[in-house]
Amino acid sequence: MNFLKSGLQTVLGAQQANQAPSGAETVELLVERVTSSTLLDDRRDACRALKALSKKYRIEVGIGMNAMMQVLETDRSDCEIIGYCLDTLCHVTSPEQFEEEEDNPNVTANIGEQFTEIFIKNSDNVCLVLSCLEEYDFRVRWAAIKLLTNLLANRPKEIQEIVLVSPMGVSKMMDLLIDSREVIRNDALLLMIQMTKGNGNIQKIVAFENAFDRLLDVIKEEGCSDGGIVVEDCLILMLNLLKNNPSNQQFFKEGSYIQRLAPMLELAPEQDQTGMSPQKVSNLHCMLQVVRALVCPSNPQQVIGSCQKAIRSSGLLAAICNIIMTSGVPPDLLIETINTIAEVIRGDSQNQDYFNSVIAPCDQPLSAIVLLLMSMVNEKQPLSLRCAVLYCFQSYLYRNEGGQSALVKTLLQSSEQTTTITSGQLLCRSLFSTDPLSNWFAAVSLSHALLENPAQKEQLLRVVLATSHASKPVSLLEQCTQLLQQSTGKFQSKVGLLMLLSVWLSHSQLAVRTFLSIPGTIAYLTGQISANEHGDNEYLMQGLCAFLMGLCIQFNDNSVQEHQREFLCQLLIKRIGLDTYNKKLGEVSKHECYSRSAKQPQIRVTSNASELLLDYEFCRLFKSLEALVTKTVNGFNAGGENITELTLSQEASGLVGQYKDIIREQDARLQALQQQLAGAEARIRELTQALEQSQASNGQLQDQNILLKAQLQAASDLRQQHPTTNATISSASSPLHVLSTRDEHHEDLERRLAMLTVEQQTDRSRLSYYETENSRLLGELEQLRTRVSAAEGRANETGGDLEKVRKDQEDLLELLTDQESKLQRYRMELKRVTGKSFDEDDDEEEEEDERASNGTNGTQGNKTSAFVC
Repeated sequence: MNFLKSGLQTVLGAQQANQAPSGAETVELLVERVTSSTLLDDRRDACRALKALSKKYRIEVGIGMNAMMQVLETDRSDCEIIGYCLDTLCHVTSPEQFEEEEDNPNVTANIGEQFTEIFIKNSDNVCLVLSCLEEYDFRVRWAAIKLLTNLLANRPKEIQEIVLVSPMGVSKMMDLLIDSREVIRNDALLLMIQMTKGNGNIQKIVAFENAFDRLLDVIKEEGCSDGGIVVEDCLILMLNLLKNNPSNQQFFKEGSYIQRLAPMLELAPEQDQTGMSPQKVSNLHCMLQVVRALVCPSNPQQVIGSCQKAIRSSGLLAAICNIIMTSGVPPDLLIETINTIAEVIRGDSQNQDYFNSVIAPCDQPLSAIVLLLMSMVNEKQPLSLRCAVLYCFQSYLYRNEGGQSALVKTLLQSSEQTTTITSGQLLCRSLFSTDPLSNWFAAVSLSHALLENPAQKEQLLRVVLATSHASKPVSLLEQCTQLLQQSTGKFQSKVGLLMLLSVWLSHSQLAVRTFLSIPGTIAYLTGQISANEHGDNEYLMQGLCAFLMGLCIQFNDNSVQEHQREFLCQLLIKRIGLDTYNKKLGEVSKHECYSRSAKQPQIRVTSNASELLLDYEFCRLFKSLEALVTKTVNGFNAGGENITELTLSQEASGLVGQYKDIIREQDARLQALQQQLAGAEARIRELTQALEQSQASNGQLQDQNILLKAQLQAASDLRQQHPTTNATISSASSPLHVLSTRDEHHEDLERRLAMLTVEQQTDRSRLSYYETENSRLLGELEQLRTRVSAAEGRANETGGDLEKVRKDQEDLLELLTDQESKLQRYRMELKRVTGKSFDEDDDEEEEEDERASNGTNGTQGNKTSAFVC
């Protein structure tokens, strides 16, 4: 304190005895000294004193903020004073409260935010701070980083917009990541993490400033997953750049950065990872989140597919699967790994097949799928782990007809003697266990084996169970129905069974016929729909029963005599009423769990297990069929209609009407496909024109070659005409200069001729390659036309052909996308070839010939000029 007082006396002048200035007066005098002093030393001392007082008297110093900005603008050459000013501004804008100002009642919690708002009103202030990043001096650069970090913490969106419009603003910050001083680099990482949050434009700029290369280099230098907090910061920044940013995701994939991630996730399977450090767990957790950002279901399907393929080919999928097979992995890391596998294999048949082939290293070999299902149906396992396994199993079955068929086969083979437990046996046991949550998990898992797979719905009808040795075997469908009707059943179990039955009966007349043949089913459903019980759970139960009843009407083929379509509709009208039925059906989509479950495929884990009610795929099914069921049921009235009309109407709506939306969607896709085809034809024409231009350019190149050969021959003849002159040129003046110039020109012509010959051969090879590619592309285009015509014809058909058309069109879209990429690459390459001109070479040749002609007689000069022209 004595030193501080003596420093203040030096700056302010000696104070009169017993008249010490107040803090506000001291700061005011110092600010005045900064703005008015003509000596740099005086200003520097004043800035040093303001820095020392800026924590205790933040408000007073902040009022004089403009003085600091004046110094930043006028005294840029003095790093010491710039460092003092930046440190002072850091204190003023700090989002935290200092110990020195705790006793100051005028300092509020958001005082730093208020000063930040004042500071950024003039965007040039932020630009001045950004310019300080270019200074290599540690005091300046580090203080500028800390100040920008404070500004971002207080006003992130405003600072991001200012940086975006600032010339090279992002580039200046990116250069900090290659600073050799770790303190600068590490704080720059924290700065970039805040700068890239929620701003796609900044994320793209940072990515194209080689951010991924720099971050991966730092991660490797720090020891990959065994590194410290710096590795985690790098991964967090990488995650900011990739999450919800398809452009950066595609750039990451095309830049082969996925291959560089694979070694970072490798763990030795034979080693116990129980002693894994918390930092390593955090690093691996962040690495897995980076992988998930590339294959998140909300990403564009094209990006997901290409990233899934790269993850498999690079060995990254194998490394991730190896983690769940390693002993001693912490639960949180294991859960994140399972969720990552789920999204890497979701919808990709090759990845799904690979995951199915993974065998757990146990005494009795088990597949990874069975091992995970054992954890899912185990009541003692954490809820988050069980939900992760369900998500993984759902992703394995998603659009995987082979996997769905294999699961149902394990149920059909239940009567055979098997030495190992199967996935079907696990799910059946859990479906009838006493644990409601296990019932729910098993029911949802089985429903995913039936999604968009009518064949397996019929196969599952063949499954017969023996509940005990004394009772006769019953079908799985009948057993589910009996469990549903039991009054002692738990609510969560019944919801799971209703979802399973709804998926099973939708779009399957045989399943509906079998269900209606089971005694008591319709009576139970009508009793539940007409119940007067109140409460969210009761409303959901009644709504699900109404939906199942509607499916029995919608997909009824009238083969069950006592439960034909008309009878069921009349039963609803007379016993329940259409208004009541519609209200009960609408309760499903109004329920809180519906809106929560319909957002994303991954289950949102809650602290309360009883909140797990609806499934994402069931919500999609309900949304697609609710309007159709409502329309069908409301087509009947109390007075009844002609049964023939009803039947025809039902057939139209049940067999054809349900595909109308699909056909409209197919028509829209066909139109889009035709537009893409027209665009491809236009690009082919452009490519052909570019090829013709390249051929013309090659012709010009050949003409240039002929001219150069003639010019070289003329120069050679000229040398032969003056053999004696060449022998005596060592001491001559003007004639010697002329011959020397000719010799140099002759050698230059030989060099240029050799270069042009090489270029001509190279261009010919390229032209041959492009002609071949162009022919191939024209052939593929003709095949595309044929396939589009065939797709248009198939789109007008109904039934199973529509699904084939949809798959064909998806293949066409993917093929067209590949063609577009290829054509773009070839067009850029052709543009590079055809854009080559010899204008610059001709200009140099004319200048050389002109210089040569200045030293010769008029006849020789005219002769040389003629060859050039």
